[in-house]
Amino acid sequence: MSNLGIVEVTRFVAAATGDFLVKQARVVGWSEVGVREASLVQRCAAGEETACAELVAEHQRMVVQLAVNLLGDREEALDLSQEVFLRVFRTIGRFRGQSTLRTWIYRIAINQARNRHRFWRRRHHADQVSLDQHMATHGEFVSAGEARPDRMLAQKELAARLKTALDHLPFDQRTAIVLREIDGLSYDEIAYSLGVAVGTVKSRLTRARQALRHELREARAE
Repeated sequence: MSNLGIVEVTRFVAAATGDFLVKQARVVGWSEVGVREASLVQRCAAGEETACAELVAEHQRMVVQLAVNLLGDREEALDLSQEVFLRVFRTIGRFRGQSTLRTWIYRIAINQARNRHRFWRRRHHADQVSLDQHMATHGEFVSAGEARPDRMLAQKELAARLKTALDHLPFDQRTAIVLREIDGLSYDEIAYSLGVAVGTVKSRLTRARQALRHELREARAE
């Protein structure tokens, strides 16, 4: 396999970033997805630049959004995405379809985010996670035509409370809740992405939800 350097990865990421617009893919069956992914992996492992650019274009927005939700900083997320895709291209020759390509990339992204989070803790940075980017990307809870000033204010207050509550969760619990509630991964996908058993995923989600409910109740009572 031909390893790609950070310069090439940076070029691919920068080219695919733009305004984070993702071309809508047509609906295909699982068997076709498997064949296509196998071909894409083989082409990337061979160092084919068009294949690498294609992989980045399909998965870069997901990686950046996940990093934003876990790290709370867009610039850090963009920087992390370069590290993630560098790791992807260096190790893709070992990918054997034990999961979907997306889930495999999730796992790499989470490991890289966890490493950076640990570095921040050693440097005494405050843990943080932001839903602002998620709301900006996916929209408000109501359409603009239905939004009223009082409702918009209530939504912003709820978002601020939720952000604070997420800030206080341990990294592993925060990751589980983001993957489940924001990214919509299945328990099996989360388990693979985190490298833990499904039971551990459910346990982390239960503790995270309990902690969030408790903190939001306290915030409303103030």
